[in-house]
Parts: sequence; structure tokens; C-alpha cells
Amino acid sequence: MKSLFLSVVKDHLLSRRYSMRTIQAYLYWIADFIRINNMQHPAKMGDAEVESYLEYLVLNKNVAAATQKTALNALVYLYKHIVEVPLNAELNFIRSKQSAKLPVVLTRDEIKRLLRAAPVNYLLHLSILYGSGLRLQELLRLRVGDIDFDYRCIRVWNGKGGKNRVVTLDESLFAQLRAQIDLCNTHLKQDLLDERFAGAWMPNRLEQKYGSLNKSLSWQYLFGAGQLSVDPQSGMFRRHHINAKQIQRAVKQARENAQIIKHVTPHTLRHSFATHLLQSGADIRTVQAQLGHSDIRTTQIYTHVIQQGGNGVVSPLSHLDI
Repeated sequence: MKSLFLSVVKDHLLSRRYSMRTIQAYLYWIADFIRINNMQHPAKMGDAEVESYLEYLVLNKNVAAATQKTALNALVYLYKHIVEVPLNAELNFIRSKQSAKLPVVLTRDEIKRLLRAAPVNYLLHLSILYGSGLRLQELLRLRVGDIDFDYRCIRVWNGKGGKNRVVTLDESLFAQLRAQIDLCNTHLKQDLLDERFAGAWMPNRLEQKYGSLNKSLSWQYLFGAGQLSVDPQSGMFRRHHINAKQIQRAVKQARENAQIIKHVTPHTLRHSFATHLLQSGADIRTVQAQLGHSDIRTTQIYTHVIQQGGNGVVSPLSHLDI
């Protein structure tokens, strides 16, 4: 049986236009918090229980700092907006000190091999992930109108943290992108013949403001799904974007075909984009802007990657004549 309480939390998050990924994460941690505390209602608990739970995540589950922070954000939202008794701003709990892993980065040769070995239907997707440094969700949410051929850029709206940014677009992808847009236009013409079609989903009530623009080509997902489906939030028929698992499987297949030993995910292409930009002499502030990082310290992790091995400390083994 579904929890009525969690349904209330979900509806509240939806009304605030939180992304589905954030909603799922918040609901998970709120449900886990309630479960660990013997199914007590959050209104009967407070700072002490939250502090104890956050310490439990570190001491018993050994979660990373980012995971503990997400759990904290979920509970802060719960008590501020649902229970309406905000938590103490200075909660006292053991914070995770699990260090962040250095990112896996492919060499330029490995990137070339990976793209050559990629499934043909997903070569464009993987090329954009590497060539523009997008996150996987940012790629999936691209609309046709986000591609700017004149200024050779991609406009990313509502990225991580709700930020907008402009990223580079390689001219070598223009032909493939125009072919993809032609495919979107073909799908749109088919969809418009279906009386159930409600147009593309538009955020922040833009659908009410701009009327039928959601049925224009510009607003369609660049990488649309193969068929119409029911939008779970509205119950309307729309053409959603493709599933993230399709890209993940394509990357896995490309890695295997290219016989690359390193662990490679879609995010590895973003790591490689940033590292290769820095190796090419790009300013770290420029790379920060391209990646959409709020804090330059997040971007600086790529300088640590560059400084490894032959680009950093010379091994004393090199001085031995063996």
C-alpha cells in the first residue's frame, strides 16, 4: 500500500516544480528516516532523531558526504514545508569524511576508439556528451530549439541546481544534428495527426503562457522516444525523451567493442571533456563555466588528474638503470 503521507510530500514537491530525480531521492530518504525510527510520524520527531539518523548513515552505512547531504536536504525540506517546524540551523552530527574519488578519464586515443566503436544510432549522443561536456540528464532534456547553429553552441536550461548555461558545439556534428532535427519534425507531423497528442511538456507554467508553442518543432525533445506515452504527472499523451538506460547501454557496448579496460559511463565523457580542455590550455574559469560548476573547487579536481603520472612527480624508478 502506498503511503498517504509520502503522497502528500510528492505532491508538494511537484507543485514546487522539483525534478523527478530530486523527488525520488527526497522520498527515498524521508521514507528511510521514518523506517529507521520505527515508523513514527515525523511530527513526533525532531532535531535529535534527525541528528541520530544522519550519524547512522555515516557510522552504519558508510555513505559519502554527498549522499549524507542529500539526505539532510530531504529532511530539511520535510520539516520546513510539510511538518512546518523547521530544524535547527546548527544541527550537531558526525559528517561523512569519505573522500571523493578522482574521476576516470579517457585519453584522446581512447575517446576516438570509443566513438568509432559506438552503436551507429547513438554516435551523436555520445559525441555531444564528450564534445560539449553535458551531463546525461542534460543531454536527454535537450529541445530542438536549444541547438544554435549560428553561434555554434547549445543552450542548457535548468541544469543541476537549476542553472542555465551556454556550452560549445562542434561544427563536425552539424550534419548529424540537422538529420536528427528532420527526424523530430517527421515525428511531430505524425503526432499532430493524433488527437490525443497534448504537445511537449513545458516547465514553469510556460504552457499556459505560450499556448500552442508546445506543439512547435522548437519545443520537441531533440532525442524523442519512439512513440507517444502517458505523462504520469498530467495523464496527457506526449512524446517523452529517450530513456537514460539506452545511452548507458550504448556506452557499455562501445567500451566493450573498443576493448577499453577502464570503467566507462556517460559521465566519463564529461570528465574527459574537462580534462582535455585543461590540457589544451583552456583557462580553469572557462572550463568551470562550460561545466556549470558553482564552485571552482569542483572544477579543480581535473587539475589533479592532469598532475598524475608523467605530468606530475617523476618516479624514482626512472633514475635506476635496471
